[in-house]
Amino acid sequence: MEFPRFLFYASIILSISLFLFPTMADALGINYGQIADNLPSPEDVVPIVKSIGATKVKLYDADPTVLKAFANTGVEFVVGLGNEYLDKMRDPAKAQAWVKQNVQSHLPATKITCVFVGNEVLTFNDTSLSDNLLPAMQSVHAALVSLGLDKQVTVTTTHSLAILETSYPPSAGAFRQDLVDCLSDTLSFHQKTGSPFLINAYPFFAYKGNPKQVPLEFVLFQPNQGIVDPTTNLHYDNMLYAQIDAVYNALATVGYKKLPVHISETGWPSKGDDDEFGATPDNAKKYNGNLIKLMSKKTGTPMRPNSDLNIYVFALFNENLKPGPTSERNYGLFKPDGTPAYSLGISSTNNIVGSNNTTTAGGNIGKPPTTTTPPASPTSSSTGYLSISSATERYRFVGNSLIITLSLIKMLL
Repeated sequence: MEFPRFLFYASIILSISLFLFPTMADALGINYGQIADNLPSPEDVVPIVKSIGATKVKLYDADPTVLKAFANTGVEFVVGLGNEYLDKMRDPAKAQAWVKQNVQSHLPATKITCVFVGNEVLTFNDTSLSDNLLPAMQSVHAALVSLGLDKQVTVTTTHSLAILETSYPPSAGAFRQDLVDCLSDTLSFHQKTGSPFLINAYPFFAYKGNPKQVPLEFVLFQPNQGIVDPTTNLHYDNMLYAQIDAVYNALATVGYKKLPVHISETGWPSKGDDDEFGATPDNAKKYNGNLIKLMSKKTGTPMRPNSDLNIYVFALFNENLKPGPTSERNYGLFKPDGTPAYSLGISSTNNIVGSNNTTTAGGNIGKPPTTTTPPASPTSSSTGYLSISSATERYRFVGNSLIITLSLIKMLL
């Protein structure tokens, strides 16, 4: 039987990675999208996931072939319920049936730790979705409780940064006023059930929208002068951390200061259309490599230096069937044959797969939040996700959080 080429490469990378950067493993999560017709089998994906030291995987559905393939590997899974299921999940009986089939049946062999119900629902301005979101989350949680699984599996949902009305400076981060009431009910659910608040954040869109105004070094975690929040005097030298702190402040403003924030998606495309400035293999290498390097340091953001970063990189593979601009099909760390889409590099000094570029030290890293487009994130494996992900959707949202203020531009330049 011929040894598949992608498995050959993955096995080599795995053997090297386990030797050179064992400390990275407990930090990295990866989004495993499947909107493609040329991906390796889930069984062959296992060594690829392990090759980058990832111990957490986020699916956009609950694909049983994937969950079975990762049984007894120790990899933790977040599984998804697409937006198209929200109405059905209001029904406790249907929620219980779904949990039994898609969660309980795989435990404990496969470590499912979280179910996210709906993707970026609140920024669709679709009341048929938003009205069903919390009831669906509550039904899924109730099903977990009835099956005795609620202590090991949490329930949450994902949000676009477009839920923010203000994001610069980070200390002024605030939710959109029209979403506060709806968000407050959801946040109360998170607090009561102990589930995390998930945000999809893409500095790439800030740079793509303003390549002459946003310093590339600032979005790629490279050395730069950064910016100082005038209220807190905290220094930010990358965009992502400033985005995260803007979310922390928004949560604190509405009374949920202690809720954990996880970044459910972030990444950088290695290829794009002519107008997708910055979408190159070199920039993707720098963004993802430097991000992984930062994660290995186990430092928090300037506002929350002692909080663990839980970040899921988007994405594992390039996905050839995704709609939208070229970038949408080129977020993968790997090509479908299992070979790297670009070289992340391997550094024994930093104990991680990282780029050859250095990144600034420690936890003083962050981005100027309000910078441009709160991303609506790329798409991955579920039908519900597909409906959310075209690049044109990402630019639907206009408001303070999408505009770089003149004062910010001056500070960055």
